[in-house]
Amino acid sequence: MTRFADQTVIVTGASRGIGAATAKAFAAEGAHVAVNYRSDESGAEDTRDSILDAGGTAEVFQADVGSVADVDRLADSVRDTFGPVSILVNNAAMIDRSSFLDVSLDEFEAVWRANVRGVFQLSQRVAVEMIEHEIEGVIVHLSSILARLAVPNRTAYIASKGAIEGLTRAMALDLAPHGIRVNAVAPGLIATEALLAGMPDTDVQDAVQSFIPGGRFGRPEELMAAVLFAASPEASYLNGAILPVDAGLGGREAGPV
Repeated sequence: MTRFADQTVIVTGASRGIGAATAKAFAAEGAHVAVNYRSDESGAEDTRDSILDAGGTAEVFQADVGSVADVDRLADSVRDTFGPVSILVNNAAMIDRSSFLDVSLDEFEAVWRANVRGVFQLSQRVAVEMIEHEIEGVIVHLSSILARLAVPNRTAYIASKGAIEGLTRAMALDLAPHGIRVNAVAPGLIATEALLAGMPDTDVQDAVQSFIPGGRFGRPEELMAAVLFAASPEASYLNGAILPVDAGLGGREAGPV
């Protein structure tokens, strides 16, 4: 399929995991993909090279979405390289694994800058340009099951993802008159490097997977399919929605029955 032929797509945090899978999938359907990364240049280049080897179009763009200057530079560089953006996927995020009592204000603000302020700033820049060029574009945020279900030692991250879901609904209302849709995809437990790094014990992994109604962790490719749907013409009536992709974990009872 070529649902996104010749459209410019930004995927933040696309050097690995969900972001890399999403970037490759958009390129496979004809998009010109801006592969953003903060520090993993090698991973971003691998994503780009995989796209180029498959006959797609992509370029690498370094930017820390927690930096105001970097976000502005990213938006300008992508526009100058590929033209106005049609689709923005806000995937990049920072995870803090401290308990509430141990999170410093500096740590909290670092998570907030990356996960909320950067999303707000880049989305605003892209939306303004969509309106200027009369593009009925799409913005997709990556939320998390943790926006609704808390676990210990994730306070700053959980707060940021709750904010993302509120931002999704508010942006959708303000941008609807301009034909711009805004949705969020909320993954459950996806087997990314970040998740497995926080759960290195395989016995713990098995125990957690046994609690998921679907019986296993998700794959980045499975989440990517939901992101592409949310951005696609098939989802033209989907706006301000939060799509859970969690194999039923979000509806699970709190403990053993």
